[in-house]
Amino acid sequence: MTHLKAGDRAPDFIGTDQHGKVVSSQALLGGKIVLYFYPKDDTPGCTAEACNLRDNYTELLKNGYHVLGVSPDSIKSHQKFSEKFSLPFPLIPDPDKLIIKSYGVWGPKKFMGKTYDGVHRTTFVIDEKGIIEKVISQVDTKNHSSQIL
Repeated sequence: MTHLKAGDRAPDFIGTDQHGKVVSSQALLGGKIVLYFYPKDDTPGCTAEACNLRDNYTELLKNGYHVLGVSPDSIKSHQKFSEKFSLPFPLIPDPDKLIIKSYGVWGPKKFMGKTYDGVHRTTFVIDEKGIIEKVISQVDTKNHSSQIL
């Protein structure tokens, strides 16, 4: 669904994570970024994805990746989700959907016969210069880190 593809410049972003720390794409240049967008904290698929990234976080770090999650949930929701599952990486609340829309992952979805707007689970692997290396739109929530590595 996103308009972005491998080889495109990743849109710049800035946000505040669940701990109140400012996170920006510009500050992360020089390192690789795994920027994953997910629909909602503490739901089955989103929890499986976050926990898979958590369980393989050391391996991702060894390969030079900074892991960042983004959803439209509030900072309070991110704090609870992060604490409940001991997530070691930043989660950026984007209730205004500025980052979500700049990456083109907001749009129509279907669930149980109903159509609604929501976040399309998508991961962007971004290189040290801010160029998208890979777009993963068919996320395997239980094995997501292997899709990245």
